[in-house]
Amino acid sequence: MTRGARWLALLVAGAFFMEILDATVIAPAAPHIAEDLRVAAVSINVAITAYVLTLAVLIPISGWLTERFGARRIFTLAIVVFTLASAGCAAATSLPMLVATRVLQGVGGAMMVPVGRLVVIRTTEKTDLVRAIAYLTWPALVAPLIAPALGGVLSTYASWRWIFLINVPLGLIALPLALRLVPEVRSDDAGRLDVRGFLLAACGIAALVFGLEGVAATRPRWSLALSALVLAAAALTATILHLMRAERPLVDLRILAVRTYRVTAFGGSVFRAVITAIPFLLPLFFQLGFGWSAAHAGLLVIALFAGNIGIKPATTPLMRRFGMRTVMFGSVLASAACLVGIAWLQPTTPLLLLLGLLALSGVFRSVGFTTYNTVAFADVPQPRMTSANTLMSTVQELGGGLGVAAGALLVRLGAGVGADGDGPYRFAFVLLALLLAVPAVEAFLLPREAGNVVAGR
Repeated sequence: MTRGARWLALLVAGAFFMEILDATVIAPAAPHIAEDLRVAAVSINVAITAYVLTLAVLIPISGWLTERFGARRIFTLAIVVFTLASAGCAAATSLPMLVATRVLQGVGGAMMVPVGRLVVIRTTEKTDLVRAIAYLTWPALVAPLIAPALGGVLSTYASWRWIFLINVPLGLIALPLALRLVPEVRSDDAGRLDVRGFLLAACGIAALVFGLEGVAATRPRWSLALSALVLAAAALTATILHLMRAERPLVDLRILAVRTYRVTAFGGSVFRAVITAIPFLLPLFFQLGFGWSAAHAGLLVIALFAGNIGIKPATTPLMRRFGMRTVMFGSVLASAACLVGIAWLQPTTPLLLLLGLLALSGVFRSVGFTTYNTVAFADVPQPRMTSANTLMSTVQELGGGLGVAAGALLVRLGAGVGADGDGPYRFAFVLLALLLAVPAVEAFLLPREAGNVVAGR
């Protein structure tokens, strides 16, 4: 990679870090936020879900915005919106206000995340793609693991409002760098926005979130929740039919014919959903189940980060030695085993054993994410990168958002499991492990030679 390409990748990775950090930093601070805003702790997941799923709703138009107005303009505007929204979150005085400002954060993130990755992918040669993807993978691995400690320490010893205020100086640093480093990637013929496709997709995703939240509520309004889920199914089905027929669709679903891309879009999104739920549930498990402080719980979760760091230098050699399919399949199975192990943790579990289990979970989290992110664009032709990137960003953010929502739902469904406060969390961890059967089967069915070109085999 050239020096300029490396600095661009680092800038985009920094923006990703800021965006992903805010997707997960709330979890350990949830009890403190809930007490301040006078709501139940698990209800704070609405603020997390609203943020991530705003990304999923708006990301599909990011590709068109880039082609129409240029990458530099959209990326810098995203940084401004995200930074201002972060200040708004810090000033929130009620849960609805916090959710509203989180949605505004999601608007900024929806432009920042995919546009940055698109610029890197479109300006990087295939031979350098593994290295570029490695830069972009780090934020997804590091941010969710630093976030619990950061959120726990700030909420315990300062104020939960600081978890949002830290974005302000980061945004002020990123803005001039973006103006200097981001190239003016755009299209001479962006065409018209597929408004019908966007409205159908937005309606379907919004109804899906509303329905899941309704089912997960302490006192579910079943008729309203089920009606929303039926509407979601109808709208998303109509979205798929429209996108398959449209001459210039919002996102090109035909790219799913590429098998390595499809495995990442489907199985990889389920893997991401399950893995994303872990940093959300673990701090709550330790605080509400074991009675530990937010700072104590958050610091323990850093063991996941240690696992990420430790295995990172070996990830590429592993892919070259054993192949994408074997490494992917192994990381999924091992992640499921770690989840079952977490479900059996006790307050009396020796500290070294607990830290070792969390570190192992971090190892397989890192290997899985890197493998999926690397194989995703291995066989995608360069002219279709914009469409492929937009669709992948959408399904990944949707998977992450639904992972948090599903985690909260499973905790509520498991409320009758066990005599103490940790039973619902154990129930959730076991069911999340079972969900990993989906990506495991998809990985097992991949051809042995899948992704060999980018892996250097």
